[in-house]
Amino acid sequence: MAVHSTMLPLGTTAPGFTLPDAITGDTVSLADFDQPVMLVMFLSNHCPYVQHVAHELGRVGRDYGPRGVGIVAIGSNDISVQPDDAPARMAEFAAEHGFTFPYLFDDSQDVALAYHAACTPDIYVFDADRRLVYRGQLDGARPANDVPVDGRDLRSALDAALAGEPFEEVQQPSLGCSIKWKPGNEPVITLA
Repeated sequence: MAVHSTMLPLGTTAPGFTLPDAITGDTVSLADFDQPVMLVMFLSNHCPYVQHVAHELGRVGRDYGPRGVGIVAIGSNDISVQPDDAPARMAEFAAEHGFTFPYLFDDSQDVALAYHAACTPDIYVFDADRRLVYRGQLDGARPANDVPVDGRDLRSALDAALAGEPFEEVQQPSLGCSIKWKPGNEPVITLA
């Protein structure tokens, strides 16, 4: 079922995390990143919305990592429901799509809950103070439309954040597959 992102309030401080990287096996924390801009993305391997844009996500990593953007992807799905989202498959998916950034496994789903993540892809950009400056869609492309996958919205937000400028455009929510919650983890999200 397709759902929209919750649109966490701008200015929210990035919730911390310490998670295993499915690619390297290393533990990665938010505190490990000292870049002036931080991109956090919630993804899943099985989701057609993510599959549709995965190569562009890889390009964003290759284009913006060297420019000073810390980047992580996080998989938070219940793997008893979606076994294709297990760590071994996450590493394969990252290699297939040219990810140059960690792809972290959030088995407890605590990080997804802290970010109020609702769908995959769900995208967040934080400034040097780790305050939220963008949340929403990569671009207007969806599996069932003819909009080009070019990362337009995210790239504009990253460019503005790197320049220390506000992102002036209207922020559109992401649309994607719902996160598959473990029993008892289903969020009750209230945003101010």
